[in-house]
Amino acid sequence: MYHSMSATTALTWPETVLSLGALLTVLFLVGGAMAALTEFRKAKIADHQLDDLRQLVNRYEQLAGGTLDAQQRVAADVAELRARTAAIEQILRTVE
Repeated sequence: MYHSMSATTALTWPETVLSLGALLTVLFLVGGAMAALTEFRKAKIADHQLDDLRQLVNRYEQLAGGTLDAQQRVAADVAELRARTAAIEQILRTVE
């Protein structure tokens, strides 16, 4: 019985099963790494969005505080103008 070796040798069943198992293990590990990377990127993006939201809220609070101060100043100015107007009306009444 002469057995010739060709360029491609046939694998036995145990070798084939072992090769397929190794290939599936590698594919599983690559898939797991890709999933972990995707989750990491999602978390990073969510963290960045949360930081942006915090900055927006801080800016809104500053603007709201500034607006409240401006409204109080305007209310004080209007009250002063009313008092002056009342004083001027009083003077005009005494002149008539």
